[in-house]
Amino acid sequence: MRYDAIIVGGGHNGLTAAAYLAGAGRRVLVLERLDHVGGLAVSARAFPGVDARLSRYSYLVSLLPTKIAKDLGLGVELRRRRYASYTPVGDTGLLVDNGDAARTAASFAAVTGGSRDLVAWRDFYAMTAAVAQAVAPTLLEPLPSRTDLKAAVGDQAWKDLFERPIGEAVAERFDHDLVRGVVLTDSLIGTFADPDTDLLANRCFLYHVIGDGTGDWNVPVGGMGAVTGALADIATRRGAEIRLGAEVLHIDPSGQVTFTLDGHEHVAGADHVLVNAPPAAVGLGEAGEGAQLKINMVLSRLPRLRDPEVSAEAAFSGTFHINESRDQLAVAYAQAAGGEIPALPPAEVYCHSLTDPSILGAELRESGAQTMTLFGLHMPRRLFTSPEAKDEAVRRTLMSINTVLAEPIEDCLLTVDGVTCLEAKTPVDLEHDAGLPGGHIFHRDLSWPYAEDGSGPWGVETPYEKILLCGAAARRGGGVSGIPGHNAAMAVLTRA
Repeated sequence: MRYDAIIVGGGHNGLTAAAYLAGAGRRVLVLERLDHVGGLAVSARAFPGVDARLSRYSYLVSLLPTKIAKDLGLGVELRRRRYASYTPVGDTGLLVDNGDAARTAASFAAVTGGSRDLVAWRDFYAMTAAVAQAVAPTLLEPLPSRTDLKAAVGDQAWKDLFERPIGEAVAERFDHDLVRGVVLTDSLIGTFADPDTDLLANRCFLYHVIGDGTGDWNVPVGGMGAVTGALADIATRRGAEIRLGAEVLHIDPSGQVTFTLDGHEHVAGADHVLVNAPPAAVGLGEAGEGAQLKINMVLSRLPRLRDPEVSAEAAFSGTFHINESRDQLAVAYAQAAGGEIPALPPAEVYCHSLTDPSILGAELRESGAQTMTLFGLHMPRRLFTSPEAKDEAVRRTLMSINTVLAEPIEDCLLTVDGVTCLEAKTPVDLEHDAGLPGGHIFHRDLSWPYAEDGSGPWGVETPYEKILLCGAAARRGGGVSGIPGHNAAMAVLTRA
């Protein structure tokens, strides 16, 4: 069998690459080891007898460029969330309301006791918005040089976001510990780093604020599986072949791929092999370390808040921050770095079904049930050396959320036929279930979005001319974006 391109992995980036290449008339084969496409961007009924389609791993969309959606005819609806975030503290909380600036201002005044942090907040996010508008268009082009990107971003923003630890810039701009923490959480999603010392936190922060030039984190209607399902349909209609249950055994630099399918070993050759898998899984690099705890839940009802001024619907439809002040983040990092599960794990939750009730069956919707997704920070792979560690991490995380609610979250969990609707995924689970070495959701540490030595013109190149990266490990990868899939396809097409 001979192809123009073989794509290893049928996640959203592999499907994006397949759609572009097949649309350009190339003969494309996609090899996916699981029995379904989508990778970590899938929807699933996680609990028997419960008609709720959860976005089990990836859960929001920010980085997917409008250009890719238009190029491919991707007709998935992405809904903007009215409320950006709510952070409880004591019997009140900090509400950031995208639809009511006065309400946001009043919330800042109630929590911080003044207006300085509100002004700093507006100035800081005006800066990140300008950076997003400058950087986002470059993500679908050959890599800019460091000098050119710095000129586009501007000196002050470059210093704050690229050159010095993000923790320093946040500490200078904001006075209140809680506000500092809310800002810094974006530098820690899936990333184990100290924002006061480690520029890896800056890279994580950058990718969380530049999405599609706006930085908005939007809800995919129908769940994350709607995105990858649509991409698979587009790639197939354009002529790409998708083989499920195909496990790749070896990739030769000549472009020859050995894989198993239906119990038999096969060999196929291609002019290019695009790898939508962690480099460490196919011998192209070292594994990183994942650092997150994901808990998926279905609730019989939303929990009650201590804050009488904010409804549960408002608090949980955006990002609900749990014990994520700057000091709390620092304590949790120090404990995890020392090999201990944090005593009070920082985390954040949101309820997809509040923005998109279509993921619930009619009976669940009528009952008042909701989905809840929790993402825990500072939970590195090194902590999960025994099954008991997972149980303890979940116990402490539920305890953490209970410290900021008016009632235990356990009282709100839906139970069906004796089964409580809660599942947890650690980095170890991602190793086993998704084939991610180290459980790293970005495949390896995120990189700067500009050219460096050996990065290649598109940031997808490897030491082997015929092998390209088209997944999260590529430069400008990470998150549900399709960007590395697009860029790998462009690298192939511009070579022809």
